[in-house]
Amino acid sequence: MFFSLCIVILFFPFSLICTFKVVQEYERAVIFRLGRIVSGTAKGPGLFFLFPCVDTFRSVDLRTVSYDIPPQEILTKDSVTVAVDGVIYTRIVDATASIVNVENVHQSTKLLAASTLRNILGTKNLTELLSDRESISRSMKETLDAATEPWGVNIERVEIKDVRLPGDMQRAMAAEAEATREARAKVIAADGEKKASQALKEASDIISQSPSALQLRYLQTLNSIAAENNSTIIFPMPIDFLSCVMKK
Repeated sequence: MFFSLCIVILFFPFSLICTFKVVQEYERAVIFRLGRIVSGTAKGPGLFFLFPCVDTFRSVDLRTVSYDIPPQEILTKDSVTVAVDGVIYTRIVDATASIVNVENVHQSTKLLAASTLRNILGTKNLTELLSDRESISRSMKETLDAATEPWGVNIERVEIKDVRLPGDMQRAMAAEAEATREARAKVIAADGEKKASQALKEASDIISQSPSALQLRYLQTLNSIAAENNSTIIFPMPIDFLSCVMKK
């Protein structure tokens, strides 16, 4: 320490270039003195002092960083091979731990995210993978948070970007969806026919109880035909009238 002070005094004011350093608002400086961490938290932001030939420092960026997880070939629980990629957002919350506890915090976090993605999606069915991405993202975030906490890294967000299926699987799923829609349409049509036949049966029962109701229905039919401006009009004739004529 005394030797460093002598160097500062001897080479003053040029020594100020080596003794005073500045880090930005989003950075922190981790200082090593003779290979050991200086007690206390990381320095910054702003101006701080170093002893020449004794102190060294490493700056750490505290801003949020995003990593693209490369596409991973994953075999799902129901034996379907899919390619899945994602993105994670991380931020260093402990600058000292990110330097001391891991060699390359960014590369280590990226590799851990890729392996975690494979491990978690390997326990999911294809249906769960396609429809329950939020739950998968939360599970990945919790797993990564537990693993990166000793590194001073906080996982802010995990997102599944894309799930790519083989071409044969896409065609099979499309055919299955089309068949399901057609079956549902047939069920709806059959249900409509059933309700219509029930309504017609109830109407015929009511008309059969009152002969005048049948005559009124004839008049309504004539009215609807005349409203369409047809050149030919068919007049329904009551069956009772015909029976009277036949008797004569």
